[in-house]
Amino acid sequence: MLRFFEKHKTGLVYFPLTIYWLLLLTLTSLPGKDLPDIKISDKIEHGLAFWGLAVLLKLTLVLQNKFQKLKEHSSIFTLLIVGVYAALDELHQLFIPGRDCDILDWTADFSGALIAVLVIGFLIKYFSTEPARE
Repeated sequence: MLRFFEKHKTGLVYFPLTIYWLLLLTLTSLPGKDLPDIKISDKIEHGLAFWGLAVLLKLTLVLQNKFQKLKEHSSIFTLLIVGVYAALDELHQLFIPGRDCDILDWTADFSGALIAVLVIGFLIKYFSTEPARE
């Protein structure tokens, strides 16, 4: 399965990461009154949003072959990049009408990213040790 993603990484990982990150930036830049009310906890929304970002970023770092350190330590770099981005995103929201900077939102963002890294790391190990099918 991992080989399939390696062969199609541009369409399945790189492009979706770019689109997802731009969408996330756009949504977090909307004024509070323009946000859709999807009837779930704000913290769950944050966790899910940054879970998706971390999944795509972790896969990107694992599948890229240009920077070996990023590949070898993809979990740490994913958490570092997503954690810093989430903090900057929270600070950026200080300047958006109807939005605020909240450490609990950042905690939810980081928690979603941590869960994503753990799940993807497990799945990569599982599928890497799976015997090749002929």
